[in-house]
Amino acid sequence: MNKAELIEAIANGAGLSKSQSDSALNATINAIKTELGKGGGVSLIGFGSFSVGKRAARTGRNPFTGAALKIAARKVAKFSAGADLKAVVNGEKKVGGAKKAAPKKAAPKKAAAKKKK
Repeated sequence: MNKAELIEAIANGAGLSKSQSDSALNATINAIKTELGKGGGVSLIGFGSFSVGKRAARTGRNPFTGAALKIAARKVAKFSAGADLKAVVNGEKKVGGAKKAAPKKAAPKKAAAKKKK
């Protein structure tokens, strides 16, 4: 699924136009980027958590020459899947997109008895 297909799925699932869905998706992505840029994290219960990790400086090798290279320390974005997402991926649970309608209650017997008179 690419971004355009995701926007269409959001539009269909939320009853929004494609332009509204595009704006919502872009706002969500920008909010996550902003928080990670500050060094914080974003937790979406059931889906997963975005966080910032640190990668230490290390020595690597140039694959062509075999010469040693110094690789600088840097920060990296990390994602940890939540329990619900893991269950869906493993086929243990289905995505709960549609809510079930509440069952209709039968008319009380007293009301039905009064109507017969």
